[in-house]
Amino acid sequence: MIARPGTGWPGDPATPRTPVAAQPADVVALAAAARSPHALDARVSVCRACPRLVAWREEVAAVKRRAFADQDYWGRPVPGFGPYDARIAVVGLAPAAHGANRTGRMFTGDRSGDWLYAALHRAGLASRATAVSADDGLELYGVRITAPVHCAPPDNLPTPAERHTCRPWLARELRLLWPTLRAVVVLGGFGWAALLATLPEAGIAVPRPRPRFGHGAEVGLDGRVLLGCFHVSQQNTQTGRLTEAMLDAVLARAVELAR
Repeated sequence: MIARPGTGWPGDPATPRTPVAAQPADVVALAAAARSPHALDARVSVCRACPRLVAWREEVAAVKRRAFADQDYWGRPVPGFGPYDARIAVVGLAPAAHGANRTGRMFTGDRSGDWLYAALHRAGLASRATAVSADDGLELYGVRITAPVHCAPPDNLPTPAERHTCRPWLARELRLLWPTLRAVVVLGGFGWAALLATLPEAGIAVPRPRPRFGHGAEVGLDGRVLLGCFHVSQQNTQTGRLTEAMLDAVLARAVELAR
């Protein structure tokens, strides 16, 4: 483990004394030792335990997309976003290369985020319907967004080893949020499988038989409810596999459970 200073980026939780995970064993130790979600976010935001992901996220941040050539990319792991006493959690996949990897905030700056935040706003869970940057003033109400992988992966596809290395961050985040959570909305089959694999590390028993993913699926989970939803990817939204009404219905159910 090494120490790395914060960058001063808007919302950057890192400090000059934030320890950095340089290998998988460090992730396990640092996640377990995080006593608050704020400390966990700081440690996530400077993780360097997956060499391929580190190289890719930093290459993307250096080369940039032409449309964003004048912007400074975050180019680091993206921590969760939203209040630490949330009653609803939304679990995605991984940051997009030119979305959250650019802006430094989950689902911010890409079309998937446009869909998600618009729906959260309609559900009364977000202060505005758009998310363009980490300092745009957007606030979430009673919901926190996170992911099983915190770095942008090439082709949006982390390897099994990378998913395993990143797992302790999500396990610890769930453990810290669990007292107030009432519903967990999982976007897509990847997130569903990753979450189920993470639950034992968070001290939460996985129901038997193992629940299968499906849009609108509901599974009781230690007094909470796990909700399945198709991912807000363009592959789903542009083909009509996921409609606004379908997404709104899942979030409305989450709000109902949270109350």
